[in-house]
Amino acid sequence: MKLALHRIAGTTVSTLTTGNLADNMECFMILTPGQQLAVAILALTLGTFTVLENLVVLCVILHSQTLRSRPSYHFIGSLAVADLIGSIIFVYSFLDFHVLHRKDSPNIFLFKLAGVIASFTASVGSLFLTAIDRYISIHRPMAYKRIITKTKAVIAFSMMWTISIIISLLPLLGWNCKRLGTVCSDIFPLIDQKYLMFWIGMTSILLLFIIYAYMFILWKSHHHRSTVRPDQARMDLRLAKTLVLILVALIICWGPLLAIMVYDLFGKVNDFIKTIFAFCSMLCLLNSTVNPVIYAMRSKDLRRAFLNICHMCRGATQTLDSSGESDWNIKSVRTTAGRISACHRLCSPCGGEF
Repeated sequence: MKLALHRIAGTTVSTLTTGNLADNMECFMILTPGQQLAVAILALTLGTFTVLENLVVLCVILHSQTLRSRPSYHFIGSLAVADLIGSIIFVYSFLDFHVLHRKDSPNIFLFKLAGVIASFTASVGSLFLTAIDRYISIHRPMAYKRIITKTKAVIAFSMMWTISIIISLLPLLGWNCKRLGTVCSDIFPLIDQKYLMFWIGMTSILLLFIIYAYMFILWKSHHHRSTVRPDQARMDLRLAKTLVLILVALIICWGPLLAIMVYDLFGKVNDFIKTIFAFCSMLCLLNSTVNPVIYAMRSKDLRRAFLNICHMCRGATQTLDSSGESDWNIKSVRTTAGRISACHRLCSPCGGEF
C-alpha cells in the first residue's frame, strides 16, 4: 500500500505497487462518521459566512466609484475574489472527498485540487500585495502615490493571479507522483513531494514578508507614539490592535497547516496526523472568513459606502472623499508631517479608518 523505496548501488529508486498511495484514495479517507459530521458543520458554517462576507465586500467596492479609483482597494477586491472562490471550491471538494467519499479519476481529482490551490495561493498573494502597499506607504510615504497607481495595481494582481493559476495546474500538467513515479505526499493524493516542498517554500516566503511588513509598521507606530498628540496616540493604538490581529490570524490559520506539510516531507504520517490535517485545513477556510473583517470591514470609507447603498432608497447618502486619499490621511497630513503622517496613512491605505 505504501510507496516502497529501495536503494540500489547508491541510487534511490521508487517503485509503485498495486493499490499504491497514488491510486488508492481510500487510505486518505480516514475520518470517522462523527468526525465527518463535525467537519461538515464547520465547513458549511464557515463557507456560508465567507461567501456572504466577500460578496458584500465585492458589491460595495464595485458599486463605489471612489473606492474603485483607489489602488489599495484593487488588492482588497482581489483578496475578496480569491476567498470567495476558494471557500466555494474548498467546501465542495473537501466534503465530496472526506464525507461523500467520491473517488474521481486522477485528472478530475487534480483539477479540483488545482482550484483549491489556485484560490488559496491567490489569497496569500493578495495579502502579500496588500502588505507591500502598506509597507510602501510607511517606508516611502512621499513617493507612495507615484509608486502605487491604479494601473500598477491592476498589473500586479493580474500577474499574481496568472502565477497562482499556473502553479496550481502543474500537478495536472504532469508534476505528480503517479506520472513521474516519484515519492508521493502522505497527506495529498497524487502530489509529488518536491511539488509540495516548492509550494511550501513559496507560501512561507510570502507569509514571512507579510509578517515582516506588519512588524515594521507596528514598530514605526510605536516609535512615534511619544511625539504625537493624544488623539493621534489613540489612532496609533487602533492601528496597533489591527496589526496584531493581522499577525495573529496569519500565524493561527497558516502555522499548523504548514507545520504538518513540512512534517510530511521528512517524517512518517499516520492516520492520526491525517485526521489532524483534515481539521487544520479548516483554518484556511477560517482565514478566508476573517480576511474581510480585518482588511475590508474595518475600513471607515468602505463602511460608509455600504451604508450609502443601504440608504439609497431613502435618498440619504454620505459623501466619500473622491481625491483618492482617505479622510484619515487628510487629518494626518494636516496635523503631522513626514513619517508620522505616513504612519496614520497606513491605518487605512485602502481609504478608511481602522
